[in-house]
Amino acid sequence: MTVSTRQPYARQPYDRVVVCAPVTVPYVRFSTESAAWWIGRALHGLLTQSGLRLADLDGFALSSFTAGPDTAIGLTQHLGLCPRWLDHIPLGGASAVVALRRAARAVQAGDASIVACVAADTNHVDSFRKTLASFSRFAQDAVYPYGSGGPNASFALITRNYMKQFGATREDFGKICVAERDNALANPLALMKQKLTLDAYLAARPIADPIHLFDCVMPCAGAEAFLVCREDIARSLGLKVVRILATIERHNAFPDDPVQIRGGWAMDVDDLWSMAGVAPDAIDFIQTYDDYPVISMMQFEDLGFCKKGEGPDFVRGHTLTHDGSFPHNTSGGQLSVGQAGAAGGFLGLVEAVRQLTGETIGAVVPDAQRGLVSGFGMINYDRGLSSCAAILARSA
Repeated sequence: MTVSTRQPYARQPYDRVVVCAPVTVPYVRFSTESAAWWIGRALHGLLTQSGLRLADLDGFALSSFTAGPDTAIGLTQHLGLCPRWLDHIPLGGASAVVALRRAARAVQAGDASIVACVAADTNHVDSFRKTLASFSRFAQDAVYPYGSGGPNASFALITRNYMKQFGATREDFGKICVAERDNALANPLALMKQKLTLDAYLAARPIADPIHLFDCVMPCAGAEAFLVCREDIARSLGLKVVRILATIERHNAFPDDPVQIRGGWAMDVDDLWSMAGVAPDAIDFIQTYDDYPVISMMQFEDLGFCKKGEGPDFVRGHTLTHDGSFPHNTSGGQLSVGQAGAAGGFLGLVEAVRQLTGETIGAVVPDAQRGLVSGFGMINYDRGLSSCAAILARSA
């Protein structure tokens, strides 16, 4: 018997659940502190901003690559937490939206009232190499021993294939990177402080053809966090809040594609817009996961802003800057802010909450009412396995 995984009923809205208290612990290139220290700093930021006590946090969702051998449960003792709801989300760039989805449903069901969602990683001098060497069984057995460790080689293949199939050029990818840098110049927390020109992008040294230096994120240490809680609690604390209109999540989508040209968003995009009750033209900004510019271009397509293969023309037709058409990665994204491990997956969601609550610390999207955040993570061997997205809205 074949059982359909399609839900027989419409998905339930996220009524009376909100997102608030966006926190960033400023990034540094290298850190001698542990991941637990960065996680603790993020929790302290949540408490300071909200006025809550540690004991008020009855839910905790954590994403981190470098917290090991601890997981979320071990850190409850280390940090003095006593939650009644707990989750450890090892999904890298997909972690923020997945944490949001799970926490929101837990709050809605009454399993928790206030969930601290935290992502943090440290970056010692040798952290990145060690992470690559032990990232997955695929990495240990089939990639790293042959000198192809890390995502650069995988994304070189993905990027080259995309360019061949759809006519994208390095200039198209460069426009994404340059626009993000322009946005980042207004962000005091971005690690990249100098303006990037298209000429400088094109002249940068090659890393793994056709990927060059500015196509790659810079590993660093840092943390991001936000609260998911009951709306009445947030209001009582005087916090500005954001509503959740819709979310989607998908893993190991399209495994038969010889080379990845799409993500799980393409499977669920209709559900996303149907649940939100709006169309793509109602979105005022988008925050994509951007460890490489090609994956941002795929997200433009798979999330319904243009058709598959139209990403290059779409990019050519928009400024992508915060004050122009189709504002994208308004903080500067990972390509200009830095990639603090799993916190990179939280960067876009935290920035979206800031834009929609008027609590920006950098570039401002004028009169932003709705934003879309998408996540992508876990390059296991030759493709990313996790895709997700959320549509958020300003609350009155």
